[in-house]
Amino acid sequence: MGSNHAHGPAARSSPGAVRATLAVLIPLALATLAALVWLWPDDRESSPAQSGARQQQVAGTILSVTYKRCPVVGTPPAEGSGNGKPKGRTPARCGDAQVELTSGPRSGQVVTTELPSGPGSSRYGPGDDIVLIEMAGEAGTTGTYQISDHERSVPLWIVGAAFVITVIAFGRLRGLTALIGLGITFALLLLFLIPAILAGSPPLLVAIVCAAAIILAVLFLTHGFSVPTAIAVVGTLLCLALTGLLATVAIDLTHLSGITDDSSLYLDIDYNINTKGLLLASIIIGSLGVLDDVTVTQAVTVTELARANPSYGFFRLYRAATRVGRAHIASVINTIILAYAGASLPLLLMFNIGDMPLGQALTSPVLAQEIVRAVAGTLGLIAAVPVTTALAAWAGSRRSGDAPDATSGHEPAAPPSPTTTRARAFALYEDHDEPMWPTPKGSPPSSAT
Repeated sequence: MGSNHAHGPAARSSPGAVRATLAVLIPLALATLAALVWLWPDDRESSPAQSGARQQQVAGTILSVTYKRCPVVGTPPAEGSGNGKPKGRTPARCGDAQVELTSGPRSGQVVTTELPSGPGSSRYGPGDDIVLIEMAGEAGTTGTYQISDHERSVPLWIVGAAFVITVIAFGRLRGLTALIGLGITFALLLLFLIPAILAGSPPLLVAIVCAAAIILAVLFLTHGFSVPTAIAVVGTLLCLALTGLLATVAIDLTHLSGITDDSSLYLDIDYNINTKGLLLASIIIGSLGVLDDVTVTQAVTVTELARANPSYGFFRLYRAATRVGRAHIASVINTIILAYAGASLPLLLMFNIGDMPLGQALTSPVLAQEIVRAVAGTLGLIAAVPVTTALAAWAGSRRSGDAPDATSGHEPAAPPSPTTTRARAFALYEDHDEPMWPTPKGSPPSSAT
């Protein structure tokens, strides 16, 4: 298992580091595979029975709209009170729409349906592509249709295609492997994590196994089979376990149940899902994306430092890479907090409108859950820097021949000659496909030592 940046003997990992990483990774991979097979849900178990017949959805296009006055909801105010306007008037426009069906057994026919006029309803106009729900009629009669939502498949395909083209154009082969890794992530989430939880498996255990499978598959696929990638995998798994432990302690201390809205209450009552375990699982999966970013960055940083400075021992590599990690963590923490604040912005507005005291708002179950989620993820993220840096520095110092460290009391190695320094500089910045800049005539080859 050599580095994917290898350009000569100096860039190769030591046999000891390779054996040590394999001794850890192979049991982890086998345990993850066995857990996936054991927890993989049966199709019959992962599809809970639905009560009643499933409503059929069809597509259509609005031909024309006839608007009318919205009905009054509630009791109009008494004469002489207020501004004379009836209370409870729905804000959306009301009316009927002529819709041409473009799918289903009645495709091509034109039907008349009422526009949605409830609070929060979307606005519809002629030419809009929509989704309708076919309402079953009485025996021997034709059912009616109700507008459900806008049809978004074509715009989403355009947005997705733009994303794929941009990633591949910029990242080339690395971008393509990143997209394949993204597909594997979604496949594991949709085909394993969600069905296994619905089938009754412990959400925390399922989340840990799913996260381990994502890490092992995606990181090696995206970054190649190398010691730095293996170290990033091990560091991510260790810090994920620490994040889960911290989250468990924090949830027990704050007495959170995981039930904060109608959706979680519905899952608890109708499907008997452990909502507390579901909260822990969401923390594990939510922390995964940021953790692998930090661990990969630290592992690659140490590797490049060891290649640029072969005389650096463990302590020098650790201190230099930790300084990079501190700067990275400082920006990532702000990113995490802003992400949670943005997701909770409607809730924060509701607390402000209700004039709820700050202390009472922070201790409410909804905000307390988000605070625990952010704190547990951040602590695991901070731990990722020293853990991954220490592992990578150990492997980097062994690869550089266990050079004497300035902190060990021994004399440091003699500085390299100018010719050797230039050769290492070109080797360091050479890309997989082509150098970042043309090699000048007469310069030493990149494999020179």
